[in-house]
Amino acid sequence: MYTCQLLDTPDGPFTLIEDADGAVVASAWSDDLATVAMRAGLAPEGLGPGVCRASSAVRAFYAGDVAAPASVPVAQRGTAFQAAVWSALREIPAGQVRRYGELAAALGSPGASRAVGAACGRNAVALFVPCHRVVGASGALTGFAWGVDVKRSLLAREGAKMS
Repeated sequence: MYTCQLLDTPDGPFTLIEDADGAVVASAWSDDLATVAMRAGLAPEGLGPGVCRASSAVRAFYAGDVAAPASVPVAQRGTAFQAAVWSALREIPAGQVRRYGELAAALGSPGASRAVGAACGRNAVALFVPCHRVVGASGALTGFAWGVDVKRSLLAREGAKMS
């Protein structure tokens, strides 16, 4: 059984889904619980409403503690490469951005910027694995499942300097 909670945020409704251990398994700026669950490979019938532990980190983020989501445990299913990308994303400090190619090079696969982009696109725990901190080669805001406006808002909230 998974616990789910819907929060109101300045960027719109935010859905959290946690496992029994309190790890976030899915999150998104959406109030469509079934879509958020399926994105993480979860069956909607295995969800129950409740209060998620991570809700305090979401509230803290929107209250100005932009580092709060970094301490929340997450659990995602994916390939070894995807897991490496997701881990690297968690290392990007709030307020900083990286290019897809920079992440690929840091992972020892300099030609894998598209694979990094695909792993970002597969990230089911938005905010807690901050794929919004990854930008295109030119520094442009690209590819965010919940919309470029949300990505721009998150980066502005974090004080990111965009080139």
